[in-house]
Amino acid sequence: MEWFSEWFNSPYYHILYQNRDFKEAESFIENLIHKQHFVPTQHFLDLACGKGRHAIYLNSKGFKVLGLDIAPESIAEAQKSANDTLTFAVHDMRNSLQAYGKFDFILNLFTSFGYFERDEDNFKTIQEIKNALQPGGTLILDFMNTEKIVANLVPTEVKTIQNITFNISRKIENGFIIKQIQFEDQAIAYRYEERVCALSKTHFENYFTAAGLKIQTMYGNYDLTPYDQYNSPRMIFIVQ
Repeated sequence: MEWFSEWFNSPYYHILYQNRDFKEAESFIENLIHKQHFVPTQHFLDLACGKGRHAIYLNSKGFKVLGLDIAPESIAEAQKSANDTLTFAVHDMRNSLQAYGKFDFILNLFTSFGYFERDEDNFKTIQEIKNALQPGGTLILDFMNTEKIVANLVPTEVKTIQNITFNISRKIENGFIIKQIQFEDQAIAYRYEERVCALSKTHFENYFTAAGLKIQTMYGNYDLTPYDQYNSPRMIFIVQ
């Protein structure tokens, strides 16, 4: 089993990350709506949507949204907010996105990319995205600014949440940023791992070019200010 299939479906994943900032997600979507001139007739795909925090807010602003994620537990939670114009399904982003139709915008947000061991799977995902876009459609891909993360990597961290003490360690190995998460609950020891490929701006440029996509602009944070390779926390690509 690939690490994300196991970890994202664990109840402990949702405990550790329960305080993810919904206000930040809403502000980001608001900025995208105004900067990218979203209109209500457009169809959106939130790819790797998790519990749907971006998709749900985007739908609340009047847009038709489909959310896809590989984790059944996350989709089950997101489904609680489903309606006629907001739907969710369990799906692997590497496969047959066109089965859901064509989209005006595909969103891949909050570093929901680069999880695969094989680089071919990263490129295959970009090809699937390209094939699922309407002519002239737009991909918005939000990834960590790898250069800054690597330069400021925190090797160890301890978090106590709901009486569970999570011991977290980070390292860079074979081109991956690896986070190891160890803890005990009810006298049972658990160990999970997150592995995200340390993809640079150049990696993404190469993926997009090979897939026949073109970067229109690039932002460096959720306020959508210009990207700075040394100081920006994010790499947000606007690609057509």
